[in-house]
Amino acid sequence: MTEIPSAYLGWWRITETSQWVNEYLDDLGLALISITGRADRLRMLALLADVNWTATTSGLKFSWTGAWEFDPMTGTGTVKLGKDGKLKGTFRIHQGDSSTFVGEKTTAPELPIPDPPSYRDKWSRSRRW
Repeated sequence: MTEIPSAYLGWWRITETSQWVNEYLDDLGLALISITGRADRLRMLALLADVNWTATTSGLKFSWTGAWEFDPMTGTGTVKLGKDGKLKGTFRIHQGDSSTFVGEKTTAPELPIPDPPSYRDKWSRSRRW
């Protein structure tokens, strides 16, 4: 399968995780993940990432590249739609933690999610996110 099923398309608000304190999910703004098939983004906790989706027989899988604060990170994950219409998935950090998460359909953010910062940005006073 190559096309993303229409039921998945749009923006999803990440409302809970099994590994991290849910109270901090929105530290950089609402915790969101987009599923459009082009220029998708993830924002959660202190993570900003670019996301690439692939349809599977049981849902979607994704890979992501970004930064946790200023530290470069990559990872993978999977999602599927629950009977309740919520997005249920697993999020993995390469050589790090993994967590399940739940997302609810929402609207696109008013402001775009910023690009993930580079490690070089850590030392620049002009860059703030």
